[in-house]
Amino acid sequence: MNGDRRSDLSVAAVVLAAGASSRLGRAKQLLNFAGKRLVRHVVDAADVCSPIIVVVGAQAGGVLEALAGSEAQAVENPGWREGIASSLRRGILALPERVDAAIVLLCDQPAVSRALLQTLIATQRNTGKLIVGCRWDDAVGPPALFLRECFPALLALSGDVGARSILGNAGDDVALVEFPDGNIDVDTPEDWARWRARSKA
Repeated sequence: MNGDRRSDLSVAAVVLAAGASSRLGRAKQLLNFAGKRLVRHVVDAADVCSPIIVVVGAQAGGVLEALAGSEAQAVENPGWREGIASSLRRGILALPERVDAAIVLLCDQPAVSRALLQTLIATQRNTGKLIVGCRWDDAVGPPALFLRECFPALLALSGDVGARSILGNAGDDVALVEFPDGNIDVDTPEDWARWRARSKA
């Protein structure tokens, strides 16, 4: 890929929202946050991308209702029980050929913002790296931007293994953006209570 193309990327978003939220005990995608459903909050933050693909599964009906009026395109993953890799594959395969890169997002990171995604895109343009991920504490993870050259590696994942595994092994091919609240994801009732208390502080 030449430098000119890297400076003017067509960046899509792939939002993974197909899980059953078994540890939370209710649909994390549909939690009320800042006046909207959590999945809609993430989709609205991703409006710097086009298209926005939302992979749905266990809570498809409620998620589709939450997406009404947005620019997002829902893609169903009937194999969502396999794990996150199956949803990632569905999302990547749904992207049109014109897309140069995709930002992979989880539906349960309430601290995700439009500004963060803009920083990911700007960092890729400034560094030319194949991957731009987020860093918090001693961890790296999503949201993460992957150039099209990385799509085969994403499609090769299986089971409950997500894009974080590629981020951790990318070496010099990855640039990182600081995302201090990236450690907050909503897997349990305690996670949700912690975030609500923090966001109201």
